[in-house]
Amino acid sequence: MTTTTPGADGQEAPAPVSAPAPVSAPAPASAPGGAPAPDAVKDGPAAATGSSPWQLARRELRRRPAVRVSLGVVLLFVLMATTAPWLGALGGWSPEEFDKSAIDPYLGGQPLGSFGGISPEHWLGVEPVTGRDLFARVVHGAQVSLLIAFAATAIVVVAGTAAGIAAGYFGGRTDAVLSRLMDLTMSFPSLIFMIAMLSVAKDVNRIVLMTSVIGVFGWPGVARVVRGQTLSLKHREYVDAARVGGAGPWRILTRDILPGVSGPVIAYTTLLIPGMISTEAALSYLGVGVRPPTPSWGQMIAESVAYYETDPMYFVIPSVFLFLAVLAFTLLGDALRDILDPRGGRT
Repeated sequence: MTTTTPGADGQEAPAPVSAPAPVSAPAPASAPGGAPAPDAVKDGPAAATGSSPWQLARRELRRRPAVRVSLGVVLLFVLMATTAPWLGALGGWSPEEFDKSAIDPYLGGQPLGSFGGISPEHWLGVEPVTGRDLFARVVHGAQVSLLIAFAATAIVVVAGTAAGIAAGYFGGRTDAVLSRLMDLTMSFPSLIFMIAMLSVAKDVNRIVLMTSVIGVFGWPGVARVVRGQTLSLKHREYVDAARVGGAGPWRILTRDILPGVSGPVIAYTTLLIPGMISTEAALSYLGVGVRPPTPSWGQMIAESVAYYETDPMYFVIPSVFLFLAVLAFTLLGDALRDILDPRGGRT
């Protein structure tokens, strides 16, 4: 609305109108004590940026029921392998102990009773002909299989990480030599060489030999992943700052490069373990792995093939344990790869 005031010539002149005061935006709600409201914290990016990769990994693992189940199965198998001697004693039988009273000598040594001789004395039944307790042999077989898988994986990860970091950081001739060595190892028919080596080696520790042979042919895959990560990290600002500040190569590799590649390496490690378990089982199945009477899942499956018609439980029990172990490690490894190395899971 416009108002008028008397002018010098007797006419009324319009009076100036003041501009409306600006309306200030409402201040964000705050919690008692001046802290931001819960909604503001929940919707803002501070919660995501303030979390470490391991906190994000734990948060994501809690959100996935299948991963929680697989992690529980993995821990159960590790506990079973660790406590195998006590579990075998709890069942009352050793893996090499015969029980002739549990088999029928007039039926070719078939187990007495249904489902392969499952009874309060033998929780998973017995082997045909020998009468050895399957529970004791399965838990001791888990110890052998997981020991070989974990030891071979450790060799692969340590050797591959060291070679990949050296090739990616130093470059030049070092990178050329290590890259050609990776190509040569990956192009070699590793399975044939494993079978040949394990066939000709007689009086040696089979577990140590299998671990060494499997580990020798597995490191190039890890080395290639680590080399690519190192190439992307060695020209980052914090690495250049450490180099300008006088830090030596060893300090830069251990303090700056290695933490940056740890996520992909851990994800790759969990995916290696099921492959190692399957490789050990395959070599034992072919008869060049662990020798009797030392139990192994692959060896038990190979021996059960002759009885799958008359005693199918002898074949089913070690096969189920092997299947569950490989599946649990695979699901856990896929989840960790998606969380710790999301770019590595993209196709």
